[in-house]
Amino acid sequence: MASVFSAIIEGQLPGRFVWADDEFVAFLTIAPVTQGHTLIVPRKEIDQWQDVDGSTFARLNALAQTIGQAVRKAFDAPRAGLLIAGLEVPHLHLHVFPAYSMGDFDISGANPDPTPDSLDEAQAKIKQALHDLGHSAHVPD
Repeated sequence: MASVFSAIIEGQLPGRFVWADDEFVAFLTIAPVTQGHTLIVPRKEIDQWQDVDGSTFARLNALAQTIGQAVRKAFDAPRAGLLIAGLEVPHLHLHVFPAYSMGDFDISGANPDPTPDSLDEAQAKIKQALHDLGHSAHVPD
């Protein structure tokens, strides 16, 4: 059975994408710890981060750096947080989010009901930041 992330990637479920290439996508989570909380997901279904080959993991982390730069710029955040949790969906994904305090790293305190307007605003800000950083080729319309 395909993961919920595969269904989002395939367009079977809605997603607010900020990045798409042949290997990875990045889209907003529906339960953000801070506005702009983004998930970086390989298109290939891999459950455990320890099971991904090293070169793919390196490219995944390089994309997390790019998204981290964008969320810092978009939300004027002092830091970008990076977490691998993996308990909520059995499909490898990195959490990248604007971080203002150590409390932002506690994903158990995520907002389970963000407004659609808040998510739309976050998507627009991150996409604009990615354009500004020179990554327009991978920013979906």
